[in-house]
Amino acid sequence: MSFIIGLTGGIASGKTTVANIFHQHFAIDIVDADIVAREVVAPGTPGLKAIVDHFGEAILTEQHELNRAKLREKIFLNTDEKEWLNKLLHPMIRQQMHVELAQVTSPYALLVVPLLVENNLGSMANRILVVDVPEAVQLRRTMQRDNVDEHQARSILAAQASRDERLACADDVINNNLGNDQLLPQITELHPKYLALSKVNR
Repeated sequence: MSFIIGLTGGIASGKTTVANIFHQHFAIDIVDADIVAREVVAPGTPGLKAIVDHFGEAILTEQHELNRAKLREKIFLNTDEKEWLNKLLHPMIRQQMHVELAQVTSPYALLVVPLLVENNLGSMANRILVVDVPEAVQLRRTMQRDNVDEHQARSILAAQASRDERLACADDVINNNLGNDQLLPQITELHPKYLALSKVNR
């Protein structure tokens, strides 16, 4: 098993951009929780079958894929349904992340988990890297990217761990309030450190 860096950050902090730079410049393998979450409910999976058995065929699109918008509506104001879904999917997602981490070939791997702090998944990583931005930047980027108003953007932020809570869990921090051109120098500094740690922990 490779040395695992848990990469996290709030919405619109730039996690995907940071992960992509690690991959493009240093050939570091990525396991992304959001992608895994889609894989475990793909057509033909036990995850999708369980959701259809629970909610009915109406939860599918015409292509027999999961209709995420409908599922969000079902669980948005219903805490029992949300809890049922989390109990179904979280173990599946965690297991699939372990499977994919076991297939990593780079000296260390990035485990990208947006809700790493909220879901207490820090134990899956050897070290935690937080992409940090001020909340005002998060709000602005979320409103622009997702085309939502400030009220909606604030409610999304309120549902996540606070900036202070994330930073309290961080072993390393990348500052992304200045723009993407400031990321590569910070990542270039972290890469040899992670290589050294991966050798020590083999």
